[in-house]
Amino acid sequence: MTGHSTAPRSRRERPAKPALTRDGIVATAVEILQAEGLKRVTMRRLAQELDTGPASLYVYVRDTAELHAAVLDRLLGAVDLGPVRAAGDWRERLETVLTSYLTVLFAYPGLAQAALVARPDGEHYLDLIEALLALLDEGGVPPGQAAWGVDLLLQYATATAAEHAPRAGGDAARSEGDWSALLDAVLATSPATRPHIAAVAGDLLSGAPGSRVSWGFRTLINGIAQTPRP
Repeated sequence: MTGHSTAPRSRRERPAKPALTRDGIVATAVEILQAEGLKRVTMRRLAQELDTGPASLYVYVRDTAELHAAVLDRLLGAVDLGPVRAAGDWRERLETVLTSYLTVLFAYPGLAQAALVARPDGEHYLDLIEALLALLDEGGVPPGQAAWGVDLLLQYATATAAEHAPRAGGDAARSEGDWSALLDAVLATSPATRPHIAAVAGDLLSGAPGSRVSWGFRTLINGIAQTPRP
């Protein structure tokens, strides 16, 4: 009777590991994000997946913050920039691009929170900035106002995504409980002590999320177009 040999293989017989590259590191980080969530996208977890030591990764990525920024930039490639070249009202097309950006953030819970502090500088992020500036320029918005306005639009979209990003497990229940507690507090406000809240209590937290987000985009776009820079 013969069996399989359990003798260790020589290093020369083992397949060579692919060379590390920044692009490959970011691609692997995206795979971890999709499978395990953003909290697992760490230098240690990434090194484990790539069968290397964390120190090897720092040659290509400075730290976890830079890694998350690179992951964000990679995912921004899914933002639909087609409206820039389409016909129709420039405001509506600008809102469509921003809504597509929101959709990308919603697809990856945790990414929006990272995007609040991440500073991506890759091709996809620059393409998004270019698209927003092109649409503001088409609408006749002065360049200075457009330059500052892009920052406001992306801040609002990112904060909205972070606030409404789906949460898993107990976090979801807690989020729902927090919302119910706020709603009860607003509706129970006394006109004698807080007359302004009481006067609009039914409206303060009303409206479907999509409608409120759309209103917010239109308010910002109109304000950017009409407010001169100091």
